[in-house]
Amino acid sequence: MNKTRIGSLALVLILAAGCATGPAPRQAAPEPGMQSPEGASGYTEKAGSVARKFMVATANPLATDAGYQVLRVGGSAIDAAIAVQMVLTLVEPQSSGIGGGAFLLYYDRAAQGRGAQDGKAVKAFDGRETAPSAATEQLFQTPEGKAMPFYEGVVGGRSVGTPGVLRMLELAHREYGKLPWASLFAPAIRLAEEGSPISPRLATLLKSEPHLKKDPVAAAYFYDKDGNPWPTGHMLKNPVLAKVLRDIALGGADAFYKGPIARDIEAKVRNHPTSPGLLRAADIASYRAQVREPICTDYKAWTVCGMPPPSSGGIAIAQMLGMLETKDMRPLAPKDGRLNAQAVHLFSEAGRLAYADRARYVADTDFVPLPGNSFKPLVDKKYLAERAALITDRSMGQAQPGMPLAIDVAQGMDTSPELPCTSHISIVDAKGNAISMTTTIEDAFGSRQMVDGFLLNNQLTDFSFDAQDAHGPIANRVEPNKRPRSSMAPTLVFEKGTGALVLSTGSPGGSAIINYVAKVLVATMDWGLNVQQAISLPNFGSRNGPTELEQGRVSSMLVDQLKAKGHNVRLMEQTSGLQGIMRVRIHGDDMWFGGADPRREGSVMGD
Repeated sequence: MNKTRIGSLALVLILAAGCATGPAPRQAAPEPGMQSPEGASGYTEKAGSVARKFMVATANPLATDAGYQVLRVGGSAIDAAIAVQMVLTLVEPQSSGIGGGAFLLYYDRAAQGRGAQDGKAVKAFDGRETAPSAATEQLFQTPEGKAMPFYEGVVGGRSVGTPGVLRMLELAHREYGKLPWASLFAPAIRLAEEGSPISPRLATLLKSEPHLKKDPVAAAYFYDKDGNPWPTGHMLKNPVLAKVLRDIALGGADAFYKGPIARDIEAKVRNHPTSPGLLRAADIASYRAQVREPICTDYKAWTVCGMPPPSSGGIAIAQMLGMLETKDMRPLAPKDGRLNAQAVHLFSEAGRLAYADRARYVADTDFVPLPGNSFKPLVDKKYLAERAALITDRSMGQAQPGMPLAIDVAQGMDTSPELPCTSHISIVDAKGNAISMTTTIEDAFGSRQMVDGFLLNNQLTDFSFDAQDAHGPIANRVEPNKRPRSSMAPTLVFEKGTGALVLSTGSPGGSAIINYVAKVLVATMDWGLNVQQAISLPNFGSRNGPTELEQGRVSSMLVDQLKAKGHNVRLMEQTSGLQGIMRVRIHGDDMWFGGADPRREGSVMGD
């Protein structure tokens, strides 16, 4: 990610970020059991944006504006993230909100200035949901002990975990907030009272959503009296949520976790007519956000920091980069936006190996330790070089997990499909502090249960429905108070040695998040693209199944070249929602350049 090279690209704000793709082959029928990413809602080319002082990138222009206004009056990156998340609860309710959870990486520039280098100035805040204290391994199993049909588990109260995002944001604000907590809720309260327009993406997803209107509260909010979804531009007012946000603004997160709101959540979950859940007000009251050690590893001239377990994103991306470091991706850059077949081959094979380890080893480490009780054996350079040696000129099809300690671990393989309705926020404030935050309610519209003006998550379906297989117990099985494994991968990149921030990025996309974010890292660090160009590249990779290519954005020639290498190619919608902010040098000055995913409604603002 050479600053001079990227800076030259940034001068024309910042060149068109479009990618030529060539003629697209016809889409094959989806394979049984393969979970596609969140529904597509169009593709709009974006050019990125430059700022000198601060910048915010989010999934919705109203949320971006809320963060921008906070930064403009001297707020910190954490302050802006709080304002953004509250607005997203309103304008992107299908993806995230106060009824869900989040992971946040925070870069403290002042700490780096005091001598903390190579990612040591980074803190990882864990606001992942937790299973109820009454949960058992059989939560998503039939009376016969078989895994229940997936959406039978998703829709209703059974899938709802304790929301964590508010506790996490409050914890971060206590340490890094500058503006009063209450002031950060004002933009969302105003929109809730005055109304906010239904975005084209939300309107598109409502048209194809089969479960939401089964909940009377959600039906009354998202649909007209005839049961038709409200169209694009319809002004949604949410006075119930306005009251909730005002209570939290005045009373802190305790107003959510230890009062009427918690009791309302319990009643909603417990009284579902067909799939009641186990979450209780006492579970909500006892929730605690955690501060964890980030996963920071070196890749060539950079240090890349990601989220530790219960996210699998940080480890998997570190593994992929560690394997690709042995292959030299630099000569394999796209030409005129067209992907190089060897680059896709190497990237996909590294992904297979990383996803295989993910399925065997990664879960909530408060319950199931990693090999050696640390992430380090899984990202050890020697181990990754041995894994990379398995990559040949032919696709391996399906990879097997490795043995980082040269000892076979008696654990089963998790095959739970992780669903993709999530959102990402990247922010850099005027002091140079930064956040990368990925936030979610899991599937589109979560559990399809609405209470007090917001949707509840279905995060517990990120656990494995099966508790064990022939190899032993599955690390990501359901256990009381445990956090389900995630693929969310908020990422910060630094110059190795100086510790200077280079990039904040992340994406929604379920288990495909790992590939989406790794694509941006390779494209910026190895291929010298700016972050908008990297985001706009066609998505590609493997989750240890087919080699997945973004439908309509790759050529028939690429497909044929990969098939010749033995790849089972699957063309599919790959609706990433990448956001990113990177440091560039323009006319001798350090500036920020931000990009937003053309596949969604995201935007970037800064001064």
